[in-house]
Amino acid sequence: MLRQYNMIDLFAGCGGLSLGFENAGFTPVFVNELNQDAQATYLMNRHHSLGGLKFSENDALHCNDAHELKGKRLEQLVSDLSQVPGVDLAFDTASKTSGGGSNLDVLTGGPPCQGYSGIGIRRSYSVDKKDLPSNQLYQRMASVIRRMRPRVFLFENVRGLLTSKWTRDGGERIFPDVKDEFRAIPGYEVRWSLVYAKDYGVPQNRPRVLLVGIRRDVLEACDFLDPNADPEDAVACGFLPTGSPGEFPDLKDLLGDLVDENVSDVLRNGSFERGIFETKSYPRPARTLLQKNLRAAPHWYEGKRVRLTEQEYSKHKPGVVRKFDYMIKNAGEIPEEWRTKKFSQRLLKPSWGNQEPNITATSLPDDYVHYSQPRILTVREWARLQLFPDWYRFAGKRTTGGLRRAGNPREGIFDREVPKYTQIGNAVPVGLAERVGRHFKKVLDAAFH
Repeated sequence: MLRQYNMIDLFAGCGGLSLGFENAGFTPVFVNELNQDAQATYLMNRHHSLGGLKFSENDALHCNDAHELKGKRLEQLVSDLSQVPGVDLAFDTASKTSGGGSNLDVLTGGPPCQGYSGIGIRRSYSVDKKDLPSNQLYQRMASVIRRMRPRVFLFENVRGLLTSKWTRDGGERIFPDVKDEFRAIPGYEVRWSLVYAKDYGVPQNRPRVLLVGIRRDVLEACDFLDPNADPEDAVACGFLPTGSPGEFPDLKDLLGDLVDENVSDVLRNGSFERGIFETKSYPRPARTLLQKNLRAAPHWYEGKRVRLTEQEYSKHKPGVVRKFDYMIKNAGEIPEEWRTKKFSQRLLKPSWGNQEPNITATSLPDDYVHYSQPRILTVREWARLQLFPDWYRFAGKRTTGGLRRAGNPREGIFDREVPKYTQIGNAVPVGLAERVGRHFKKVLDAAFH
């Protein structure tokens, strides 16, 4: 009988990391997410039971804010999880120092990164990072790990975390404090690496900081892990999988079956003034194995046939369409009249050729122009860049902008809208998460089989 692995996903967002781990054989027993639209997205895409409870708006997300996972709330969560078959969080005090703990397999978390990322830094106005509440959430995650004692934990964040400092006038860097916080958890060995999604089959560069903690009883039972190989590098120590450069797909092989030839004419003629401008059924058959896999229905999907959704197009002004047309015909060159020092859109390449992916899907869909049509990408195409399958739906607004998306920390406004593009851009690429999940499963198989 195959062992069933469980996990907790903190700051789960729309569920990219969870989905990758689910594909690798894990089942989430608890997730938390503050934003209601991201919550709704997570819930509508889960159709399995957890300890007798089916995912629903009432049952799935027991706690909305990781700041509240402490004291009585944390103990209540421990009590709730003890009712889930196969989950045992009971352990003695001595096990904390000896490297033992619960039978919770994996705990993951990617606290909000707006205060560390390049875009987030620009939007933080004149507020020191030490004053942004979201920048302290790694401490809350560490506290939950101390109480839960999972066999493996994973902290994920953006590359900007490595260089960010607590104050605007310089001061101490943030990342050493993050490492120290997790390394202070007794009974674990902790390593980290800066990885690139392109090395794990994802059509993006997308650098990410992954910090892994492995409990010492697991480490001692798994002979292919070597914490002495490097005091820092998680890949060198076997805590993370080795990448496979060159496995990333070309964009034409990822998106080609979604290209509707009628769209270009509609954009150029401006004949979409009324109604929603979208493609509601697949305009082309799936040609590549990747396209076929992304269009495949899971066993629980209604009707067993995936319906195309989220293929709605932005209604660009005529001048913008002309600009994009010029870029397509001139290898991405921007017309003189549209050039600015502040921001320049980039034309996507249908094939990477002898190069590697140099793009990163963020919360800003205007960053990139489609490789063959004078428009930006749709929500569905944006999701495919993250390797979300086509059955995966998204809740909330399609997009938004300004302070609604960025907030205004200077004025004490920390809440942000999280529309569909932003949910997708904030997610861990499903392909990267699945590769990490399969590696953790290999570790756990070796330790407990």
